[in-house]
Amino acid sequence: MTTTTADSVTGKDSPNPEQVRRGRRTALLLFAVGFGPMVLATIMFYTGWLNPMGHTNQGELIMPPVPVQAFNLETSEGEPLVQRFGVDKVDPNWLMLVVAGPCGGDCEQLLYLSRQVNIALGKYAPRVSRAAALGSVPASLEQRWSTEYSSMERLQHAPGTTPAWPAGVVPDDAPRILLVDPFGNVMMHYGVEHSGKQLLKDLKQLLKLSQIG
Repeated sequence: MTTTTADSVTGKDSPNPEQVRRGRRTALLLFAVGFGPMVLATIMFYTGWLNPMGHTNQGELIMPPVPVQAFNLETSEGEPLVQRFGVDKVDPNWLMLVVAGPCGGDCEQLLYLSRQVNIALGKYAPRVSRAAALGSVPASLEQRWSTEYSSMERLQHAPGTTPAWPAGVVPDDAPRILLVDPFGNVMMHYGVEHSGKQLLKDLKQLLKLSQIG
């Protein structure tokens, strides 16, 4: 029987079952090495597993975590916020996201709190970004924004969409700081009842446990 050139090429290049299995094992190993610490850190943080101090988070846990895509937020240029997160991204950041309706005194207190916590993170600071999604901003704050909050990105809701906030988060009633992990999961929230020390403690613990972000 004559073997055609096409058949020869196909037979030569097609991986055998053992090569396919080896490739899958390699892919799983690479995923485990790259993202295993992040998954483990999340489990440890939520449950206190392997933590002699127990479950010590200071913020309000969101269980189960809510994907940030549920908020339908985008930049002023129309880039969806969700595109910055995921297993396929290189060095994705954690995010402190301030959400509010009209930005009054409590809202500005959280803007200030997130800025100070970011500074207090020291060597960890580059791993955490800040952003705000505000319904309206008073003229006095708008004038000061470029000098006081220049590193905090402004986000907006995509046209024609309605955000699906997590249980316990109603920005129009009370502003919150939402903590988003590098996979785009909104895992905790904080309000004016929380101190900067509490938010800082949670962030330092998560960043220490996790090598992602």
